[in-house]
Amino acid sequence: MSRGRPAGLLGAAFAAALTADLLALLAGSGTGHLVAKPLLMPLLAAYAAVRGAPRTLLAALLLGWGGDVCLLSDGEGAFLAGMGSFAAGHVCYLLLFGRVRTSPALGACYAAVLVAVVALLWPGLPAGLRVPVAGYALLLTATAYRASGLGPAAGAGGALFLLSDTLIAAGVAAWPQPPVPDFWIMLTYGAAQYLLVTGVLTPSNAARPLPTGPAAVPSRRGRPRS
Repeated sequence: MSRGRPAGLLGAAFAAALTADLLALLAGSGTGHLVAKPLLMPLLAAYAAVRGAPRTLLAALLLGWGGDVCLLSDGEGAFLAGMGSFAAGHVCYLLLFGRVRTSPALGACYAAVLVAVVALLWPGLPAGLRVPVAGYALLLTATAYRASGLGPAAGAGGALFLLSDTLIAAGVAAWPQPPVPDFWIMLTYGAAQYLLVTGVLTPSNAARPLPTGPAAVPSRRGRPRS
């Protein structure tokens, strides 16, 4: 059997689990959310594995699962544990992205967003969360920026991940929230992780690593291939 059919089934299972989670949130079903949310990243990791994903990508997804599970509990300790698991996942993503080419202008935009968001959220965050949230925001923004080097899918995934976690932080800081905030958080998060997987497995033809060392010297055959 080719890998296409198992991958299709696992992709459909991930989409079904995400849909079930979103419907549970809209219906106010805490039980449905508790059942569906922990299924998301294992299913997406299985989908990625069947498609030949590198281990670093699988590690990032399973660390995301750890963060998902931790955030199902209340309390500052659970929040910090979840954030730590996601932070480790972002380190995996950054290792995976390597030295892909990215836009300096986009980097400046992301840097401005990082500074603005942290400055605005800082006063409303509990004292014990301020520094950890700022450090996590730096990792998250770096992931969003570096993901853009793989192409539009990964770039959109990184941006949605940033949006999703910003919504979480805004809730912690007691900012005004959209109706059913957890719905929007999970919608953007699920889409973000799927798009990152898609971007890693099928990078844009324009995605090239930055040349280093002797390979950086052009030859008659043109630029070294990645």
